[in-house]
Amino acid sequence: MFSNGDIFVGEVIGTAILILFGAGVCAAVTLHHSKAKGAGWVVIAFGWGMGVLAGAYTAAPLSGGHLNPAVTVGSAIAGGTPWAKVPLYVLAQMIGAAIGAVLAWALYYAQFAANAERELAQPTLGIFSTGPEIRKPAANLVTEVIATAGLVLPLLCFGQNQGIGIGQVPGARAGVYGSGINVLLVALLVVGIGLSLGGPTGYAINPARDLGPRLVHAVLPIPNKGSSDWGYAWIPVAGPLLGAALSGLVYRLAF
Repeated sequence: MFSNGDIFVGEVIGTAILILFGAGVCAAVTLHHSKAKGAGWVVIAFGWGMGVLAGAYTAAPLSGGHLNPAVTVGSAIAGGTPWAKVPLYVLAQMIGAAIGAVLAWALYYAQFAANAERELAQPTLGIFSTGPEIRKPAANLVTEVIATAGLVLPLLCFGQNQGIGIGQVPGARAGVYGSGINVLLVALLVVGIGLSLGGPTGYAINPARDLGPRLVHAVLPIPNKGSSDWGYAWIPVAGPLLGAALSGLVYRLAF
């Protein structure tokens, strides 16, 4: 089993790397005077996928590389992660997400300043957190539930496909992925979710990924940054957790 100290360190570092890459690619595509300005949705999807790859590979030896409260909850319901460890995972993921958001802001500091100096400064929340193209809370919630199920259920099954069910190997240090190659598969899965399912809401699929950076956006001294949109903030938390819970239940019933 992973020790509490290893879980905390692994999840903080891995989630920070995930958000550094993810918020970084959003900043690269959005901000003025970035060489990737206007590169588009495909670049964003691959940037987030590579963030998952880098973060999960880094964290996997220490914590299993969850990087996502939805993954942790889905794994716990499926019988893999002990429930007693869930609060520690979530706390570390939130801290890591906030650190990653601050690092992305520091890396693009000059571009954030240039954005604020423009006559028509662009809001910056989309660099840090998600938002819907059409604001319909029920539809937005359903989108996040389905998209997260599209992440968590396949992830829970990856170990099974190599003969390593996450509920069948107590004490193993393979985490939720089963083997190293499965981390790559999860990264490609996240790219696919972004390309196929991310259009309506920006595919949070991860409460820490959205809430941690949203908190950072609220407190950072970014000129002309716009609203942090707290009225929407519950959807990228509740939707992924519901999708993860459904995935864990389906896994237990079907596999």
